[in-house]
Amino acid sequence: MTSPFASPRHKPQLATGVALAAVGAIAFSGKAIIVKLAYRYGVDAVTLIMYRMLFALPIFAGMAWWASRGKPPLAGRDWWGVLGLGVTGYYLASFLDFAGLQYISASLERLILYLNPTLVMLLGWLVYGKPFTRIHLAGMALSYAGVLLVFGQEAGVQGGDVALGTLLVFASAVSYAVYLVYSGQLVQRLGSLRLVGLATSVACLCCLLQFALLRPVEAALAVAPEVIWLSVLNATLCTALPVLLVMMAIERIGAAMSAQTGMIGPMSTILMGVLILGEPFTGWIAAGTVLVIAGIYVFSRAGR
Repeated sequence: MTSPFASPRHKPQLATGVALAAVGAIAFSGKAIIVKLAYRYGVDAVTLIMYRMLFALPIFAGMAWWASRGKPPLAGRDWWGVLGLGVTGYYLASFLDFAGLQYISASLERLILYLNPTLVMLLGWLVYGKPFTRIHLAGMALSYAGVLLVFGQEAGVQGGDVALGTLLVFASAVSYAVYLVYSGQLVQRLGSLRLVGLATSVACLCCLLQFALLRPVEAALAVAPEVIWLSVLNATLCTALPVLLVMMAIERIGAAMSAQTGMIGPMSTILMGVLILGEPFTGWIAAGTVLVIAGIYVFSRAGR
C-alpha cells in the first residue's frame, strides 16, 4: 500500500492512481443510470444486455488478444476455467443485474453490489474455511443494515416488485463473488488482463446466444435508436473503460487504496440518479448509504 506520506517523487504517481481509480468507479457507476434510461424506451433485459455485449465484444476480444501476445496457448483446464468464470462472473452477474434494475432504483442497486467484499469473505469461509473476526462481523452488520434501511424505504413507496429486484441484484453480487473466489489461481497462471478479456468475451457470446434463443431477430430491429446509443455508451464508457482504468490504478497505488477510492461509486450513482433519473433522495437513503460505506470501510480495514 502506498503511504500517505509519499516522497515528492512518488506523489505524481499517487495522484494519478487515485484519479484513475476515482474516474473508473464513477464511470462504472454510470452503468445503472444508462440501463434505467434505456428501460424508458420499452426495451427488455434480454435485448438490452445483448446490445451492450455486442458492442463490448470487440473491445474485450482485442484485450484478450493483446494480453495473449507471446504467451503459450491455454491448456484444456484453463479453457474450462475461463468458460466457467465467464458464465458465472460476467454473464450471470450482468444479466441478473440488468433484470433487477427493472424493479429497483439505481441507488439501491449500487448499494447491494457494494456488499460484494462481504460475500467473498462468506464464500471463502464456506469453501476454504477462512476465518473472520468480530470486526468483520461488525462491518457486515453495518453495511447490511444500511441496505435494509434503503430497501424498506423503497419497498414502502413502490411495493412488492422491489423485493424481486433486490433478490435479482443480490444474486448478481453472489455470482460475481463466486468469480472472485475461484479466479485466484487462474489469474496467477494467465494474468489479470488476459483472464478478464477472455472471460468477458465468453460472457458476451453467452448474451448473444441467449438473445438468439429467446427473441426473434425482429426484436433487435424494433428498439428505439436511443437504446442503441445508450448501449454503445454502456459498452464503452461504463464497461470497458472502467476495467482498464482500475487496472491502471492498481498498478500505481495498489489494490487496497484503489478499493478505498472506489467508495465514491455508490455516492456518484445516487447523485446521478437524482440529477439524471429524477430519483428521490431522502434522509433514509442518506443514512443507509452512510451505513453501507462505513460498514465496508470497517470490513476492509479488518481484512488488512
